[in-house]
Amino acid sequence: MATEVTVPVLGESITEATLGEWLKQPGDPVAVDEPIASLETDKVSVEVPSPVAGVMGQHAVAVGDTVQVGAMLATIDSGDGAAASAPAPAPAATATPAAPAAKDESGAGYGDQPGAGTSDSPAALSPSVRRAVLEHGVDPGTVKGTGRDGRITKEDVTAAASSKPVPAPAAAPAPAAAPAAASGRGEERVRMTRLRQTIAKRLKEAQNTAAMLTTFNDVDMTAVIEARAKYKDLFEKKHGVRLGFMGFFVKAATMALRDIPSVNASIDGDDIVYHDYADISVAVSSPGGLVVPVIRDADQMSVATIEKTIGDFGKRAKEGALKMDEMKGGTFTISNGGVFGSLMSTPIINPPQSAVLGLHRIEERPVVVNGQIVIRPMMYLALSYDHRLIDGREAVTFLVALKNAIEDPTRILIDL
Repeated sequence: MATEVTVPVLGESITEATLGEWLKQPGDPVAVDEPIASLETDKVSVEVPSPVAGVMGQHAVAVGDTVQVGAMLATIDSGDGAAASAPAPAPAATATPAAPAAKDESGAGYGDQPGAGTSDSPAALSPSVRRAVLEHGVDPGTVKGTGRDGRITKEDVTAAASSKPVPAPAAAPAPAAAPAAASGRGEERVRMTRLRQTIAKRLKEAQNTAAMLTTFNDVDMTAVIEARAKYKDLFEKKHGVRLGFMGFFVKAATMALRDIPSVNASIDGDDIVYHDYADISVAVSSPGGLVVPVIRDADQMSVATIEKTIGDFGKRAKEGALKMDEMKGGTFTISNGGVFGSLMSTPIINPPQSAVLGLHRIEERPVVVNGQIVIRPMMYLALSYDHRLIDGREAVTFLVALKNAIEDPTRILIDL
């Protein structure tokens, strides 16, 4: 008896997704609630669990296909069906053996063999791993997988290729191969992920809709650096998380947003929506691109709670484990390009928000303090905002309030 696995409810207003990867192949044993596939939505990747225990049946869709909520993805056979499903590949393998070989040579046709269930079969490999296998000429059966359930990753293939002994040069190399090797002008066409498509669409929409303008300031990080160096060990011992700079900036931003409410507002048609709370979106990197989970009620949190929340977001973003609800909403965004070495940038608004704060790298520069030229650790701040709602005076006032709080962290403590 077979049980159908369908596309689960993905969240409010999300009706479709793209099949990113099969985590189980036909014939593989499956436990209850064990992930069998990964779906890519507009915001995050979602793993689809098996509703029953049994043996993976046939795939109903291929990697890269768009599927609607409620559509069938695959079937799960009961344990008794394992014997019946296992021999299925044999007839396909014995019939016209030349055809599969031709497909393997070009890289096409992988994934069309529903009976391939072993971890070293082409159908068990993700698209990126299959490309790496073809590029490096590595036999997947000789590669030890380090991924989930022993699956082979692209890095495994690259490592195997680098350790593979270099064969002796052929006595008579094919003439056609010489021009390609000499030119070294390779190309690869990869379809954009659904997340990357959504990022591109929303950023362009923001540019087309908002009257964006960016205002800059700089901030002396001396006081924050000294406070961090003095208390970081005690902070980590007490709270179980490292004391970074983002906690200071998020807390200082919530104070500035309270003083300049238009920066925390949004436009809805002909109305302006003001928020009496501060839900801060923090941009973090994920394997699929930049995502912005939201720190709810950040204005009510301590610096320690903010640091814990950001740390948890960053870890789960790398694992692809962020939830849909954690990506919704947000009244203001902070993006820290400084961790990648950015000196200055003009960040793009995250609609329907009206402003985004860009942080950059800390760099020692000469500045004048009390008539003396001194070297200080400085950071450029950039506030991009929708000029339809926020005037230049308000944008500058916001940045000055933020600068004052960071340069004198006591202001954060006593709420000034």
